[in-house]
Amino acid sequence: MSWVEGLIPHFKALHLSFVAIWIAGLLALPRMLARHDRAVVQAEFAQIRRATHYGYVWIVTPAAVLAIATGSALVFLREVFTVWVFAKFILIAGLVTVHAWVGHTIIEVAETKGQQEPPEPMVPTLLIAGLAVGVLFLVLAKPDLSGVALPSWLMEPLNRQLPFDTPNR
Repeated sequence: MSWVEGLIPHFKALHLSFVAIWIAGLLALPRMLARHDRAVVQAEFAQIRRATHYGYVWIVTPAAVLAIATGSALVFLREVFTVWVFAKFILIAGLVTVHAWVGHTIIEVAETKGQQEPPEPMVPTLLIAGLAVGVLFLVLAKPDLSGVALPSWLMEPLNRQLPFDTPNR
């Protein structure tokens, strides 16, 4: 076993840890946003506002970046270039989209005094849970998706040149 293969279990442990923090944060933030009630005392509103902002910026977003980085490293370390991995990438893109929407909502609620009401937490919770369960299914079941018809431009190289010059080193 090479030293690179010895790193795989460590990358998996890191990846799972970061994914758990990311998904837990994505599930918690919509509930925290729902607590942004303008009727509460200003000090309580500011405390909830800071908690959502710092949670998003300092915990959830770094966990998301590190989860994607370690997951990408695992794809290359394990050389897993199959259709189910690309389907997983599509679901992860959905999680990234929800992540960006939550960040946008945090800013909108904080910056527009009384004009922006946070959404009910049930819809984002169901969306996040559905995407996370979909990713889990693909990772654990590793279904044979070879029968899925993909466009030919995805399946074979087109031998085209890049639209810019590259160095000749």
